[in-house]
Amino acid sequence: MSIDNPDTEFTVVINDQEQYSIWPTYRPVPAGWQTVGVTGNKSDCLAHINDVWTDQRPKRLRDAQAS
Repeated sequence: MSIDNPDTEFTVVINDQEQYSIWPTYRPVPAGWQTVGVTGNKSDCLAHINDVWTDQRPKRLRDAQAS
């Protein structure tokens, strides 16, 4: 299976800094990342990330700038 294959299923993942990515479902999620419960083709997963990830600064930086 290839990540460039249009039939590849992805899952949306997030890390502790609230940064998003997509990961192929046929591979284990890497350490430091967890799934958010959204799976689908690449474009659907990227569309979800585009909808929810409105501030791309790492959480640590957002928290520091908010104080």
